[in-house]
Amino acid sequence: MQKQSLKYVYQCTFVAAVGGLLFGYDTAVVAGAIGFIQQKYELSAAMTGWAASCALVGCMVGAMFAGALSDKLGRKKVLMMAGVAFAISSLGIMLPLSLSWFIVFRFIGGIGIGIASMLAPMYISEIAPAQIRGRLISIYQLGIVIGILLIYFV
Repeated sequence: MQKQSLKYVYQCTFVAAVGGLLFGYDTAVVAGAIGFIQQKYELSAAMTGWAASCALVGCMVGAMFAGALSDKLGRKKVLMMAGVAFAISSLGIMLPLSLSWFIVFRFIGGIGIGIASMLAPMYISEIAPAQIRGRLISIYQLGIVIGILLIYFV
């Protein structure tokens, strides 16, 4: 493989791995905020759990439809759609108007996470040369861990 082509594969891998970083970050960030959310909205334990975990329900929805969508529209387009879901979620969660809106925006972010967690490794494996495929896919997993780690420094 030409040096320029390999450089492009690495660039695409790192861009796709941002999905992993966002996955880790979003999964861990709610841990620091949930106390404030519980206090602000005077939530019961069950509602606190729902507010924290509703993104995971979105993950399931995103993952369920990611394969069929990517077969129809292409991996890159659907990964970009996941990025839009992340952005919408971040903007909406920044200043939630109510608990209901907070949950809606967490769910939307979860859809993005579900899509990215399914398609990013698939996309990387499809563009990577066989001899470095495993290494490149592990960069996505590393992104998840780095995203979780970042929470402790923010």
